[in-house]
Amino acid sequence: MPFSKSAFFTSSLLSARSGLGIALAALLAAPLSASAATLSLPGDATVGVELVDALSFADGENRREGILLRPADISQASHTLPEYCVIVGDAQRDDDRVRITTHDVTCIETDDADSSIFSGELDASVYGEDGQYGLSCNGNACELASGHAFTLTLSEPLDITEQDNPSARINEKRRQANGEGVANPIPSERPDPEAGNE
Repeated sequence: MPFSKSAFFTSSLLSARSGLGIALAALLAAPLSASAATLSLPGDATVGVELVDALSFADGENRREGILLRPADISQASHTLPEYCVIVGDAQRDDDRVRITTHDVTCIETDDADSSIFSGELDASVYGEDGQYGLSCNGNACELASGHAFTLTLSEPLDITEQDNPSARINEKRRQANGEGVANPIPSERPDPEAGNE
């Protein structure tokens, strides 16, 4: 199931997985309005992500802060992240495992020339395929390669209000100036009444 833009926004930031569209509909309370949109996920959601850069630990180093994650297609995940989404987290080494927790997320939804920006806190943790907290890592540096994919499990619900987007307002004004909006339509051409008297 995808992220839902609820309150006044019925289009989803995320693509729903097969058979889960009905469950998403129950989360959408009212018609859409981009100015009052929220990005939301339930507290038990899982999402697929991968490492942007390789992760390793130098001798005596047990913690890495500010690691970057991006969306990844993982069939086991209950929800799918949008294409343009960056998650920031921290990594803690524990012997031959890496424990990753996240704290910030920024997602952008694009619709033709417009875009909606969502940025806020994301409290989530990583569990390995064995169900244990953290991921198994390799070698003395406890390395994980760039593109290493895994699932994040949310610790609490996600509910982020859309940020103000000046570029969206500019694009809207341009459309209105070009006659595409109702606020400033271009008048239709009319024949010159004097033309018939010449």
